[in-house]
Amino acid sequence: MAEKRDYYEVLGLQKGASADDIKGAYRKAALKWHPDRWVSGTDAEKRTAEEKFKEASEAYSVLSDPDKRAKYDQFGFAGVDGAAGQDWSQGFGNLNDILNNLFGGAFGGFGGFGGFEGFGGFGGGQQGQRVQRGRDIRTRVKVTLEEIANGCEKEVTIERNRPCPDCDGRGTRNASDVRTCPTCKGTGSVQHVTNTLFGRTMTSSVCPQCNGTGKVVTNPCSTCKGTGLVRKKETVKVRIPAGVEDGMQLTLRGEGHAAPQGGVNGDLLVIVEEQPHAQLKREGNNLFYTRVISVADAMLGCEIQVPGLDGPQRLKLDPGTQSGTVERLRGKGLPSVNNYGLSGGRGDLYVKILVWIPRKLSRSEREAVEKMRDSVRPDPNRDDRALFEKESQYF
Repeated sequence: MAEKRDYYEVLGLQKGASADDIKGAYRKAALKWHPDRWVSGTDAEKRTAEEKFKEASEAYSVLSDPDKRAKYDQFGFAGVDGAAGQDWSQGFGNLNDILNNLFGGAFGGFGGFGGFEGFGGFGGGQQGQRVQRGRDIRTRVKVTLEEIANGCEKEVTIERNRPCPDCDGRGTRNASDVRTCPTCKGTGSVQHVTNTLFGRTMTSSVCPQCNGTGKVVTNPCSTCKGTGLVRKKETVKVRIPAGVEDGMQLTLRGEGHAAPQGGVNGDLLVIVEEQPHAQLKREGNNLFYTRVISVADAMLGCEIQVPGLDGPQRLKLDPGTQSGTVERLRGKGLPSVNNYGLSGGRGDLYVKILVWIPRKLSRSEREAVEKMRDSVRPDPNRDDRALFEKESQYF
């Protein structure tokens, strides 16, 4: 199975895309890949169109919903697990209906799939000034199971580009020294005309002199050398939601590197690094603990203390507890990230009991056990037989 692609990548968008950008990108994908447009294609082309259309529809269903998008931006696919699936059992829907739902019927007349050029000029056009975006920063933060259980706040220290304080990020101390780029005349792009066998074609690219900003600095600031940026070491507070898992990525919007010329800041991407617990093991939202008890405690029953994330837990063992018995403490595990903000949804704490058999006995101990040899014969009840049957499957 192919690896799932990032939803923004599927629609050809940046993470800071507006709602209109998302809607326009999905419209373009629907026009291109809707299966109705590939009825005359080969079987391979039809399969490709179906997969592309499903992929784009799933991406749009998440990114167009503010709540789902916020969870996806912070937790990735784990944040919307199960929330993005769609039912295709009734087909893919009519393309006209899809477009009318997107734009309220204001673009009527889609019959025959003609005249799509009027939807926004997918064939190109003159580019506006390019808004630059700062680079993202990746860092790691270590958290314990106790911190994961309730959520916590951590501080991370990073080095990042920030607007120069001497020139306010302009690259020059005098605003008059920022001028319109003479190459692109402030548009941020340059056009190229190429003669081909089919006629003349026109393409555009980012202006090489101003890098798409449409402006150039004639008298650079001595502090930042005209970049408008300086390097700073800063501390950022990161809120760790309850239930995060090892390797999960948290996104802090705008906390990455600043962009030149007042562009959009990059993001701070924080990777969760879960620290091993001394006694508990984690699997999903559940916790596992193994406890060894004596033969006497197993035969007579006892009460033990089990380590928990919110303090020790008392667990009563019945007389005749068998080695391999697993007891369950409901709700003593970890919360789920998918249930963030909702009640419940916690995992359980499983306690496996192992009975220790001594290898050496004193004379008095041996005599006591010998007296029990004939009186204590194996007579397992239904639960015991089920446990023994389960254990025997491992051999």
